[in-house]
Amino acid sequence: MSQTLTAATTSQGLGRISPERNGANMAARRSIACWSVAPRILTGVLAVLTVVSIIVSIVFGAEHIPLGEVWRTVLGRLTGAEVDAGYAVIIWELRLPRSILAAVVGAGLALAGALMQALVRNPLPRRPPPRGKKKKKAPARAAAGLLETAHPHNPLAEPYLLGVSAGAAVGATAVMTLGVLSGFGVWALSGGALFGAMAATLTVYTVARAQGGLTALRLILSGVVLSSAYMAVSSLLVFTAGDPHAAESVMFWLLGSVAGATWAKVPLAAAVVAIGLVGALLIHSWLDAYAAGSDTAASLGVPVRALRNGLFAMQGVLVGVLVAVAGGIGFIGLIVPHAARLIVGATHRAMLPVTVCAGALFLVWVDVVSRELAAPREMPLGIVTGLIGAPVFLFLMGRRRYEFGGAT
Repeated sequence: MSQTLTAATTSQGLGRISPERNGANMAARRSIACWSVAPRILTGVLAVLTVVSIIVSIVFGAEHIPLGEVWRTVLGRLTGAEVDAGYAVIIWELRLPRSILAAVVGAGLALAGALMQALVRNPLPRRPPPRGKKKKKAPARAAAGLLETAHPHNPLAEPYLLGVSAGAAVGATAVMTLGVLSGFGVWALSGGALFGAMAATLTVYTVARAQGGLTALRLILSGVVLSSAYMAVSSLLVFTAGDPHAAESVMFWLLGSVAGATWAKVPLAAAVVAIGLVGALLIHSWLDAYAAGSDTAASLGVPVRALRNGLFAMQGVLVGVLVAVAGGIGFIGLIVPHAARLIVGATHRAMLPVTVCAGALFLVWVDVVSRELAAPREMPLGIVTGLIGAPVFLFLMGRRRYEFGGAT
């Protein structure tokens, strides 16, 4: 194990590790080995709080419903018992799917943020490993221990960095201003947004892969530039539409909302988030090794290029589907992964479940605040997440020894 770590750190250009740093690494590995206690308990607590919060959130809205009536209606629908018809429509058809969708979207955006921050942390190796040389397998603890020496390249990465949200905005704006996909009825807006998001993802990927190959820097630059272009197209569509209500509708959608949630929207979003979480957990040791550097990951047997392509595709699909059902909601994918790392450490096996549950819990209550803050009108979710997220992130940045969710 020590030989593997020495070779890996040398290939990364980290030089000799001081006794103090080596002691820190060993302590980190011991804490990582014990993750099955604290992070699992925290994940369970957050999951229970999310379920309870979903039920409690049904109370709030234009008409407050007693919590006892909420419990009776939900249990009655599940058991087939007779319930009040008026409350049943409000609770079961309007507010419950809304709260569940908020939890799913929050979980997905937090997961996408964690994957995005993993994706853009490291450049590709400057030179490929020698052909014919057998690569060493990546022990999970070795990769996790190397996280202490990893240096973040872009700690401000968030799900919309690659232009997926801006591409979805073009599709949604085309539906609202030009009547594109009008034959799909209630699915037109979500379909247009999803089509735009996927088109944007493929465009960014194609541009980033051109010439020099796919690198984190090229991904970021391509995403930023193309996002500006997509937003310009959206603005042009609104400006030339001649509809005075188009700008307001587009702006409200861009800031995010789950007010139009239905049971039909929940399964697709939930399935995508579940598949993304399971997939990320299956490769958690690869993600840990990759966080220590592309050269280090390659020396430990991680298929770096395939991993980067897979992360890009997974993040693109996640954000595309979630933006299609809820619009653009910022800050969740930025602050929740940072907070999770600060609490349970940077190893993905421990951090990802906490991140997902925390994101779900956070957006459920953000949705409640959006209903109550400007009642009887509803405030877009993006405004609330921005008002909450900015101070929280500034607080995290102000902590001593804080770097990318961990101590330096």
